[in-house]
Amino acid sequence: MPIILAIETSSELASVALLRGESVISRVSSGVRTHSQSVLPMIQELLAEAGIALKDCDAIAFGSGPGSFTGVRTACGIAQGLAFGGNLPVVPVVTLDAMALACHQRHGANEVLAVLDARMGEVYWAQYRFAGGAAPAPVLPPALSAPEAVQPQGAPVACGNGLSAYAEAFAGGGFAEVMPHAEQIAQLAAIALAAGRTVTAAEAQPLYLRNKIAYTQAERRDMAAAKAAEGGA
Repeated sequence: MPIILAIETSSELASVALLRGESVISRVSSGVRTHSQSVLPMIQELLAEAGIALKDCDAIAFGSGPGSFTGVRTACGIAQGLAFGGNLPVVPVVTLDAMALACHQRHGANEVLAVLDARMGEVYWAQYRFAGGAAPAPVLPPALSAPEAVQPQGAPVACGNGLSAYAEAFAGGGFAEVMPHAEQIAQLAAIALAAGRTVTAAEAQPLYLRNKIAYTQAERRDMAAAKAAEGGA
């Protein structure tokens, strides 16, 4: 049975989980500003509780987004570091997939609309169907739009904090408390691992639906140099 360590920091809720066969244990920390400081101690707690070392894991999974730009980069970076250190494969898992699975598990919904607050008056959303399998099948792929532009097919059960953030656009309500969590990230990663859908640490990348809004110092220098070159041409 696989042992998977999962990390999820795409929202204000940071979580880590350790899946061993059918059992899963987890830790949660709230406060987006503390994600980078809280994740590694929580991982150490989980490994100690399970009585195993990082090298005993079969894969490192992370919530790849969409979500907070800084948050998904944090999860990806930590997953890469652990995977390099433990010589382990990485399993990126879409955060909206994890939300849909949580809604299915908690509320029995087989048709799910996952809506995550993207800030700046927008939401990340996707629609899924559960039909006899543990993994959600996509009906409509992850997208970024204004809340009023969300157009699901049929009448799925809605979940996610986008419902409460833009209540006027989602008059039908739903389960706003359902958020991306490392437990569902780990469970979906186990399915992907069994199917051989893994990447190397170097290949792991976040999923961005919005144009990049933050740049490294090196990137800013390159852009400035490119503009200067254009001006002198």
